Amino acid sequence: MKVTLSALNTHESSFTPLVVIELAQDVKEETKEWLKNRIISRKKDGGAQLLFRPLLNKYEKETLENQNLYLVGASRIRLLLGAEAVGLVKECSDNTMRAFMYGTRHNFKGFDDDNDDFLTMAERQFIIKHELESLRARDEKMIPGYPQAKLYPGKSLLRRLLTSGIVIQVFPLHDNEALKKLEDTWYTRFTLKYQPIDSIRGYFGETIALYFGFLEYFTFALVPVAVLGLPYYLFVWENYDKYVVFASFNLIWSTVILEVWKRGCASMTYRWGTLVMKRQFEEPRPGYHGVLGINAVTGREEPLYPSYKRQLRIYLVSLPFVCLCLYFSLFVMMIYFDMEAWALDLHENSRSEWTSILLYVPSIIYAIVIEIMNRLYRYAAEFLTSWENHRLESAYQNHLILKVLVFNFLNCFASLFYIAFVLRDMKLLRQGTFDDYLELFLQFGYVSLFSCVYPLAAAFAVLNNLTEVNSDALKMCRVFKRPFSEPSASIGVWQLAFETMSVISVVTNCALIGMSPQVNALFPESKADLILIVVAVEHALLALKFILAFAIPDKPRHIQMKLARLEFESLEALKQQQMKHVAENLKEDWREGGKEEAP
Repeated sequence: MKVTLSALNTHESSFTPLVVIELAQDVKEETKEWLKNRIISRKKDGGAQLLFRPLLNKYEKETLENQNLYLVGASRIRLLLGAEAVGLVKECSDNTMRAFMYGTRHNFKGFDDDNDDFLTMAERQFIIKHELESLRARDEKMIPGYPQAKLYPGKSLLRRLLTSGIVIQVFPLHDNEALKKLEDTWYTRFTLKYQPIDSIRGYFGETIALYFGFLEYFTFALVPVAVLGLPYYLFVWENYDKYVVFASFNLIWSTVILEVWKRGCASMTYRWGTLVMKRQFEEPRPGYHGVLGINAVTGREEPLYPSYKRQLRIYLVSLPFVCLCLYFSLFVMMIYFDMEAWALDLHENSRSEWTSILLYVPSIIYAIVIEIMNRLYRYAAEFLTSWENHRLESAYQNHLILKVLVFNFLNCFASLFYIAFVLRDMKLLRQGTFDDYLELFLQFGYVSLFSCVYPLAAAFAVLNNLTEVNSDALKMCRVFKRPFSEPSASIGVWQLAFETMSVISVVTNCALIGMSPQVNALFPESKADLILIVVAVEHALLALKFILAFAIPDKPRHIQMKLARLEFESLEALKQQQMKHVAENLKEDWREGGKEEAP
């Protein structure tokens, strides 16, 4: 029998505060009362069935002056039912990973009716966030007290409150005791050691833990390239014959490390339960809007929006806009190179102190313009991606990342491609640049794209990342607000970005080696032969990359077996349920037949 919220009393006199809602200072009392009622009301009445109270002073006797901070929490039962609703996966007593169900809660490892630690604080805060975001308008035409803040059926209440300025922010609370323990094992001691990834996951959630796990893995993976690149830099700088070996090693390395990461990531996320967590039936993101209706798959009431309208917005508006921005970025780059050439010519003709200072002006102007363009483009990308109206948060994030990624790739590497293949200035190409995954992506690009020109790139990336681990940890714990946990099974679209970069690197390295004077000297008369050989080598290396990617499974064998077992058990359970249903129908038919024969 399925346990429902309406069947249980999920309200308690006290609760552990998990999330803070900050309201604007001048919010009207009727608005506060309406919001409180929507949060504490039962689910069947359109509420979230959570606990809600104003923040009290340190003596817990009276509310703070100019009260605008409210605490949100939930009873133990409510959180457990919420864990079932969002599909959290937990380890069972038989060591298998299964979706948590309240009715079979005693079958899960570590569960006890008196134990509050079964769900991590990050998971509890994720459940609260999910329930708050699931609050949607029903019959309300406006937010009480604010006639200008219009509502329509299916509109996310939290998002409307945020956009109208009634709610300033919603954020999860820190746990000072747990945070102190995490800091002591993470970054307070500057020693070379593995990070406490499981502890990071328990406090910040899977998304943050996967970032730090990837950062650590990528840093260690760079060490062989850094060690190999150092002697190449010191002893055989212009020997391109040996650089062919180094570039080939780099290309195989870039493929292997990404495939090995996928295997390690699968092992981690299976242990955390997110690898088998079903996300396709999750609630729509707060910004998703449409006509209120019934989801044909889940049977739940939610906004419905035709997918063809979304595709039209993407391909007829977003894509042309991104292409236009890319063209403008290339146009600005060409202006920069023209300014650079003008300043250089002016300096060579006059050789004055003033012209020597002028040489730095184009780079300064270009750097300022690029920063302005990045900020404007990021704002436009967020607006467009929100306007595309994606149902799931994961789809929204993927489309946003792709837009930002393409633009940043062009901004960071277009000038390098221009220098390498148009200006053919290898000395200028050896001078480069180093934001979370984006920063790692750019590092990977410079290490893999131009490995045969600057072998020291990997060594500098290792040194940078050793400090990056500690500085990012400090920012997460002490500088930034605590983010909401978000279950993740991988690094998402970033995996595709890194793999795409490794393919592009094959082409660039082969082209750079083919352009070298040493290689060109081998074909003094026929450049067509040189081009054919370079293309053949490039195709051979690409084939080797794809063979390696195919040969190395994305998931370890024991994870594959466990997933297959779960799939088999799910099918068997479905068969038994169907057979039971058929037997009940036959039994009912037999009873009805018996009644007809009795007279």
